[in-house]
Amino acid sequence: MSEPGGLYASLKRLLGTSLGIVSTRLELLANEWQEERMRLVRMLVLALLAVFFVCMAAVLAAIFIVAAFWHDHPLLAISVLALSFFVLSGVCAFALRRLLQQPPVLFSASLAELRRDRFELETRDE
Repeated sequence: MSEPGGLYASLKRLLGTSLGIVSTRLELLANEWQEERMRLVRMLVLALLAVFFVCMAAVLAAIFIVAAFWHDHPLLAISVLALSFFVLSGVCAFALRRLLQQPPVLFSASLAELRRDRFELETRDE
């Protein structure tokens, strides 16, 4: 006959503990995923609005500058503005490239918890 504290009870407790750990980690992972998704959507909306307003400001500033120099040097004003926009687009492209090369820190809390769990399991075995 099996004892109340026998092998079966130990395995049952181990399975319950393991399922609890996995469940907690999956919930944490799902929460982090949801937060990251919401943050990315918010960033995308703000970036699109910023691009729209910068484009509108650039167009209106260019029209103002060309109109101001229309009688003296209209081609010079247009060429300086075009060159300025070209240089600014290169700076933005360079900054975007550097940003894309940085590794993301997605699920950092989940990974830290899994490392802590692994450490705890390793120290219990010794």
